[in-house]
Amino acid sequence: MQKVLLSVENVQRSLPLGGNQVHILRGVSFEARSGEWIALTGPSGSGKSTLLGILGGIDRPNEGRVFLDDVDLHRLSEAKLAQIRNSKIGVVFQSFHLLPGLTAQQNVEVPLYIGPHSHRAAELALKMLRLVGLEDRAHHMPRQLSGGEQQRVAIARALITQPHLLLADEPTGNLDRASGKQILSLFAELRSALNLTIIMVTHDPAVAACADRRLHLVDGMFAPAAQGEAAL
Repeated sequence: MQKVLLSVENVQRSLPLGGNQVHILRGVSFEARSGEWIALTGPSGSGKSTLLGILGGIDRPNEGRVFLDDVDLHRLSEAKLAQIRNSKIGVVFQSFHLLPGLTAQQNVEVPLYIGPHSHRAAELALKMLRLVGLEDRAHHMPRQLSGGEQQRVAIARALITQPHLLLADEPTGNLDRASGKQILSLFAELRSALNLTIIMVTHDPAVAACADRRLHLVDGMFAPAAQGEAAL
């Protein structure tokens, strides 16, 4: 059995609003093993994106702990947390977030501009583009790429630091069905090749079905999913 890569213990998150506390996450706990693919589903406003931000070290919980490779993320200094984010966590967004003035290769290089591999950025970026099937598009600008190709570039960028954990927020949400299927197939290939742990937010039950298991959030807590509820 694969080791536990990520352990989430009683994570709670609330925000002040009009003198009251709005509870977004109400004590979320789960584990994810190396190489596991988890779909995070639930209706809008259930806390999915907030949880993803906490797992990625972008947001901090009010209560609870998040361990990645046995390191408690939210007890680290901001500088150390930034190092962990850049080396062990990759993030893919629905809207690609490519820099329009850079080529595909240059976009993939960006995470390496700071760190020990900066002198190999071009070499490693080409290697990653080859892995996602876009080596021949390395010198194209984002506007010259299809939506599916842009998402592949974003995935290559997220993985260039060889992270252990990939967080994907609606990665097929801006794609047509054929391109979405290609991205999901790519996730499966990369997981197998890199022993990658994937946690993916999705509203689409067909996309969620590609994962090993599904965690369903309702009002900030995990709950059994009603039939068809993930499509909300």
